[in-house]
Amino acid sequence: MRLWQKATGAIKDKKSIWTAKLMHNGPYQNPIFEAVVIKATSHDEHCIDCKNVQRVFQWLRTSPLHLKPLLFALSFRMEKTKNWVVAIKGLMLMHGVFCTNIAAVQKMGRLPFDFSNFSDGYLHPSKAWGFNSFVRAYFNYLDQRSAFVSSEFKRVSMKNNKKDGLEVEETLMEELKMLQNFQALIDSLLHIKPRNESMKQNALILEAMDCVIVEIFDVYSKFCKRMANVLMRIYDVGGREEAAVALKVLQKASSQGEDLSCYFKFCKVIGVLNASQCPKIERISDEDIEDLERIISSGDNMAIVLSDSCMEKELKTVITEQWEVFDDVDDYSSSWQNKNPFLDSSYDYSLVCQPPPPPQVLPDLISF
Repeated sequence: MRLWQKATGAIKDKKSIWTAKLMHNGPYQNPIFEAVVIKATSHDEHCIDCKNVQRVFQWLRTSPLHLKPLLFALSFRMEKTKNWVVAIKGLMLMHGVFCTNIAAVQKMGRLPFDFSNFSDGYLHPSKAWGFNSFVRAYFNYLDQRSAFVSSEFKRVSMKNNKKDGLEVEETLMEELKMLQNFQALIDSLLHIKPRNESMKQNALILEAMDCVIVEIFDVYSKFCKRMANVLMRIYDVGGREEAAVALKVLQKASSQGEDLSCYFKFCKVIGVLNASQCPKIERISDEDIEDLERIISSGDNMAIVLSDSCMEKELKTVITEQWEVFDDVDDYSSSWQNKNPFLDSSYDYSLVCQPPPPPQVLPDLISF
């Protein structure tokens, strides 16, 4: 049965490639791009075409003008498929495209296809529900992430334009809103997981989970760093309103930290490689919460003192008195190596899927 499915999938892929070659070039149609996308998102669940996956990333790094033809080819492929393998490979490819940090990608907005109601058309329903859930959750996160980054890009650009192009420091409430958005992204990431036993031994699912783990590490580390900075600002100049919002963020972070710890343990058990490299999630201190409660009740400002280790650039993980903050150091990717082409280092990608900076990049405020 498996051999028959593999042969059928290969025939479908070849037919799609031939069809793409016969199609006339339109404004965004390009047979070469479409053939590469088809190969990168083949029906074979036991193999990922590393060469063509990296060709997609290379094209984007060469010129942002390649984005629209690639998006057209990928969305056309995704809209037609009813196969969970093709869907997951397409989402992984889209995830890698986001991590190129090209300005045109960051301004894209919502995804150009919709998997919110994805349903595999070939598996028995008793087996398909887990894969359907995985595809929907992965799509939901990428769609939410893309919309968030796009809205922030536009907001920051408009704000800076009003100040004659100068970077403007975020207000405390804007920073707190950003933290809440990060927490919403983390919640979405935690929903991406294999939900039945057969999925836990599936190689493609584990490869996708590797990408998810790296994304969680990246988003959560940025959340921690921003949270530490926000707390310092609140203790220095913040008022009751800001402290009240910060308290809600801290309380949410406390419960979310427990969820992350459980998620990492689960991933380690099923054999997700990158999960073994995740640092321990530190518990939110009672002192931080009590300090904010005092500000809310009295309106008094307080001071915060970070440990000297915050200034030690060579450490991969910087520990403040209570918060664990991951520093963005250049050699940070060297500690994780695997053969996932979406996390491949052969093209100087870091393990958050980020290639060397392109000519146009986002402001640091909303960079992933």
